[in-house]
Amino acid sequence: MKIRAAVFRAGNEAPAIEELELTGPGPGEVLVRIIATGVCHTDIKAAGAQSPIPRPVVLGHEGAGVVEAVGDGVGKVSKGDHVVMTFDSCGHCPSCLASKPSYCHTQNNFTCKREDGSHYLHAGDEPVYGDFFNQSSFATHAIGVQRNVIKVPREAPLEFLGPLGCGVQTGAGAVLNDLKIAPGETFAVMGAGTLGLSAIMAARFAGARRIVAVDRHAHRLDLASELGADEIILADDDPVVDAIMGHLPAGADCVLDTTGVLPVMRQALDILAPRGRCGFVASPWDGSELPINVRHLMVGRTIHGIIQGGSNPDSLIPMLVDLHARGHFPFDRLIRFYALDDIAAAIHDSETGETIKPVLRIG
Repeated sequence: MKIRAAVFRAGNEAPAIEELELTGPGPGEVLVRIIATGVCHTDIKAAGAQSPIPRPVVLGHEGAGVVEAVGDGVGKVSKGDHVVMTFDSCGHCPSCLASKPSYCHTQNNFTCKREDGSHYLHAGDEPVYGDFFNQSSFATHAIGVQRNVIKVPREAPLEFLGPLGCGVQTGAGAVLNDLKIAPGETFAVMGAGTLGLSAIMAARFAGARRIVAVDRHAHRLDLASELGADEIILADDDPVVDAIMGHLPAGADCVLDTTGVLPVMRQALDILAPRGRCGFVASPWDGSELPINVRHLMVGRTIHGIIQGGSNPDSLIPMLVDLHARGHFPFDRLIRFYALDDIAAAIHDSETGETIKPVLRIG
């Protein structure tokens, strides 16, 4: 079938909207007509000049849409089901068998082709890399696999739900699944973008006693206050650690860094209370190392590397949809919509901080 997609080609970080040929779904695969898809910082990094992602490629990994067809062996969803698309996992490694698929031993999120090496996207005779996070959802249609499509209620607002597949579930899941914030504990988050704001909403829902948010953008901090932060700190020339400790003299029981910036990650460790837990959900792509004062850790402080919020999407995504329906998790307030043809503007606005969560309306 013919589809329209945003194609990133070599030497150009801005995509062109092209007509491609899509073949499939094959055995175990699911064809989804994309209604809307989020733009994530991982997409932007993958499009960057330093990215190892092959070209030409269709990115996008926060898709939501309607199932149009299923391949042989698919029993989880049927034609007409509304679904959120999420990350890849194998289903049979120790992590997957322990219901921790985000820590799958054999994830295939970045190779951008099927396990057998074949391509299902072509521009004429030219193969185009797809299958990014098992979806490549910057397109009118995407192919997923049975494990990474999550059925959601038909009455749920599908155009808002795509970010649950990555950014929102990462922030919320980090708090609920890995850091396991308990009622009465204190929480600080470095960065008030999609991940940080989702973490704030989850921490408030979990019963955190006091929440501190840090960011470089005042408008994001204003929204953080509205969504549950008790204290906001603008990261400028003043020492951030001192400012946080002014609000939390004993340190924070839980800290989440969403920036992946080494000096900020170190600040996150420095503000931990004894027995505190610190989570990192992003890291530099160049493999840079973070110096750590080991003595600082010797009073029970721990560090958690967190992927996709330690999520089991089959349970977390429906839970977040339900919380949203009941008014406890208003993640739609993070979203600004763009047309597929305006994807370059969506990327720009995300990079500058103008938009917290760009979502491309497609279907």
